[in-house]
Amino acid sequence: MKFLDLTWKGLNELNDEHQSLPTKNSMAYRDKTDAETTAVAVEEIDASHNLISKFHPKFICSFKHLIKLKVCSNCLSEIPAQLSNLTMLKELYVTNNRLTFLPPELCRLQLEVLNLSGNMFKVFPPVLCQMVQLKTLLMGGNGLREIPKHITNLIQLEVLYLGGNAIRFIPNEIGDMLSLNALSLCDNQLTAIPTSFSKLTNLKSLSLHNNVLHYLPREVLSLVSLAELSLRGNPLVARFAHDLAYDPPTLFEIASRSIALSGTNYTTSCLPPQLIQHLNSASKCPNPKCAGVYFEHKYKQIKFVDFCGKYRLPLMQYLCSPECISSGTSSAASSEYETEDEEERSNDIIRRVLLG
Repeated sequence: MKFLDLTWKGLNELNDEHQSLPTKNSMAYRDKTDAETTAVAVEEIDASHNLISKFHPKFICSFKHLIKLKVCSNCLSEIPAQLSNLTMLKELYVTNNRLTFLPPELCRLQLEVLNLSGNMFKVFPPVLCQMVQLKTLLMGGNGLREIPKHITNLIQLEVLYLGGNAIRFIPNEIGDMLSLNALSLCDNQLTAIPTSFSKLTNLKSLSLHNNVLHYLPREVLSLVSLAELSLRGNPLVARFAHDLAYDPPTLFEIASRSIALSGTNYTTSCLPPQLIQHLNSASKCPNPKCAGVYFEHKYKQIKFVDFCGKYRLPLMQYLCSPECISSGTSSAASSEYETEDEEERSNDIIRRVLLG
């Protein structure tokens, strides 16, 4: 493979009028085969660490077999739409530039790796959700405030880095990205993690440090492949949530609880289908001393779980009412409700917990 090295050349533009191609014997090329050194033969270009503010489409599109392009640490404020003509391009690195948007034509690229970290994106570029071939997407150090629900279109995505933004909320839909094995949401403004994370069974690394998390959902125990969890710089490391909320159940929920607890076989009754569906959605209270159930209204409590036999992490769990903890078990006490199986599993799956 032919590699064209244009790093640290003081270039202002990538333009064939300003920067002619190096000759066959130029040291700018690193021969990896005996093929002719021509634009068509070049498969990798690195033009990082220059002063490039734009590159001429005619110049860059002359590299028909280009697979990897790096234009990091320049002054680019836009990427030409004609870049989509590079049908063989698989990796694109445009870190530390001044990009604020991407042309929609880029959806025609078959990119597998895209690094846009260190730019000036305030909104997640819509075209990214159409790049269904992506396996690695890095967008750290921008100004993103939201993650679009349509990010789930990236069904092949394995690595997603969104650290160093201003994200406050994670959509539940992110739990449908089943191919993810590394997810970084560090250095944002997150206050909660959705329970849908439990579906990310292939996730091996989860970085949540430097957010505003007071607890983790108990569903994190379902992440059977998780080997590294980073939590430092969150309130949950130093202090834990208190006075958690409880909304009294409505009359409709009280009636539903009564039916669920009575043991009545309501599936064969003449109840409306909507009510039967609601009754089927009942969740059992995790307190082993309580036989209660709950629906929408429940009592939030912190439950501590051992990880690695050393750290006790606060996980959120839901009880049917505050009375379930009135028998001497408080949220700051040992995890009375935790089963031996849960505790053993939590010690096995998490190999590295980063709290400090």
